[in-house]
Amino acid sequence: MPQKVRIALDAMGGDFGASVVIPGAAISLQRHPDSEFLFYGDSRLIDEQLAKYPALKKASQVTHTDVTVSAHDKPSQALRRGRKNSSMWLAIDAVKKGEADVAVSAGNTGALMAMARFHLHTMPGIDRPAIAAVWPTARGDSVVLDLGASIGGDANHLVALAVMGSAMASVLFNLDRPTVGLLNIGVEEIKGHEEIREAGERLRAMNLPQFNYIGFVEGDGIGSGAADVIVSEGFSGNIALKAAEGTARQMADFLRNAMASNWQSKLGYLFARKAFKALRDKLDPNKSNGGVLLGLKGVVVKSHGGTSAEGFAYAVDVGYETVRCDLLTKINQMMNSDGGALAQTAQEAVT
Repeated sequence: MPQKVRIALDAMGGDFGASVVIPGAAISLQRHPDSEFLFYGDSRLIDEQLAKYPALKKASQVTHTDVTVSAHDKPSQALRRGRKNSSMWLAIDAVKKGEADVAVSAGNTGALMAMARFHLHTMPGIDRPAIAAVWPTARGDSVVLDLGASIGGDANHLVALAVMGSAMASVLFNLDRPTVGLLNIGVEEIKGHEEIREAGERLRAMNLPQFNYIGFVEGDGIGSGAADVIVSEGFSGNIALKAAEGTARQMADFLRNAMASNWQSKLGYLFARKAFKALRDKLDPNKSNGGVLLGLKGVVVKSHGGTSAEGFAYAVDVGYETVRCDLLTKINQMMNSDGGALAQTAQEAVT
């Protein structure tokens, strides 16, 4: 039997803490019974929730700490004040020490990135990690990064993101040469900030065999699946993510209200409810929750802070699957194939 996947959870992270983290872990355990969980946080609150899930309790260990990272803490503050005692710090430290295979947190994004970099460091050639997630599109899935690990980025950073994202897409989607696009306000070469235009020029000039740079992609191109990899700096990427999630919820509300507006609509819903359920599932942001902090020498997954238990379970699933498919090793192999062409490109991009 394969070795179990050990998942460290920041039980205090996010808007709802243990009341969402523990039920979410219980849902994920049902899907992946070869998981073990290490919970870090207030043991009283954790044990109170674990009592409701005997199977999860049996597969879990609890480490108490009453120190948490606030959503309002700046990364520097989180590192300085009680950093070695917080639930987020201990979860990431477990990965560093080899006690866990992956850490998952719904807590403060900036603090999570700072602590992850401090503990795990970045891969050769990578200056700072990026939140990379699989985004459902009209033609399949795409890798989108950065979704908010850091704000801003020059041309060098965008090139490094393209390198990492293409490696991830090659592994996840089994593509020999994934297509890569830069998120921009227009597809014309003259549009966008100087950093984006410069990154586009460099990627086109490189013409690397490992991926196919197709140019700029507008915001609506993410959902349509314009490229296998969409690259953006973290500020724009996070706005795109939140806008897409908000639109999905708005569409679901519009549909629900329309179906309840009169008896004809209600009758139509009865005949088409399977189709509507499929649409609702497709639009559910919870099912796309969980972004990998790509570029680290360890696996850390960021969950949305305000997600439900079901949504958190999907973030835990992302961590489990990232470990099971040995994604980091495969990305390293991909970046160092052909004499390390991709790794060298990323190194040149950040030096």
